[in-house]
Amino acid sequence: MAESLPIITVLCPDDDVPHAVPPGLDELEDRAEIRTTTAGELADALPGADALFLWDFFSRAVSDAWHAADSLEWIHVAAAGVDKLMFDELADSDVVVTNAQGIFDRPIAEYVLGAVLARAKDMPGSLRRQQRRTWEHRETQRVGGLTALVIGTGAIGREIAALLRAVDVEVFAAGRTAREQDPDFGTVIASDDLVAHIGTADIIVNAAPLTPQTTGLLDAEVLGAVADGAHLINIGRGETLDEAALVDALEAGPLGFATLDVFAQEPLPEDSPLWDRKDVLISAHMSGDVIGWRDALAEQFLDNARRWLDGEELHNVVDKHKGYVPRPQS
Repeated sequence: MAESLPIITVLCPDDDVPHAVPPGLDELEDRAEIRTTTAGELADALPGADALFLWDFFSRAVSDAWHAADSLEWIHVAAAGVDKLMFDELADSDVVVTNAQGIFDRPIAEYVLGAVLARAKDMPGSLRRQQRRTWEHRETQRVGGLTALVIGTGAIGREIAALLRAVDVEVFAAGRTAREQDPDFGTVIASDDLVAHIGTADIIVNAAPLTPQTTGLLDAEVLGAVADGAHLINIGRGETLDEAALVDALEAGPLGFATLDVFAQEPLPEDSPLWDRKDVLISAHMSGDVIGWRDALAEQFLDNARRWLDGEELHNVVDKHKGYVPRPQS
């Protein structure tokens, strides 16, 4: 009897859209049985499955269907953050989790650099005046010599630091543990000490993953300690930021401006007070989504799938208890 092929289940979005199924899966058909499914049918598609590819990367369906995962070895999620996937039973299991680290690093860093320049050069103000046909000369700010605090020392945070330094912004970081002489950040303060240090930054970039330690990290106390006129950029996760405290910090100071790409509730509700603020720039969780990003995500999975089928070491293995891919120790 011929040996049966390993089974890879692919969780696809429910929407009937052109990108509902990842491209290139046919490349694996000679080496694996491919099952495509949606959230409502996931429990029926998991029995016997050896691997699971979360193309529907924000789905929380895995925890509900976990009881049906009787032979699962590996889950790959097409996102950098794994907070929507992770739950205690998975974290305590032997199932390996990998993510999409590396795909979004440069695009998100470019978004952050764009946000820094847009605020410094008052691009939002110019757009408002253009819409009113108002000619009003103003002076804007140089970014060279400003100081940025990057919260989160993963790959995205490091790419952000590199681009900000390219325009002569001074950069330091906040992470789980304090240290000096980091190769990309120089000084890293402990996230627990944000209140003591955040006031030295003109720009605060939140690139932290969502974990129990970072949920609500940017609260009223932290936001109340920022420098007068500081610019907050959130490209991490919405739940790390207290949005009510953010509005208060903008209303009464000291915060001067916020660029927000992620929110606690997405889409951002129409009645959110953030929509009408001139000191807030909103985008729809798109900082990393450049042309071709879906193809890159699919190819990254295919590369890891080939490694898995060949018994080789997988790329981007997540520490399931920390919630991110640990940085290799030098």
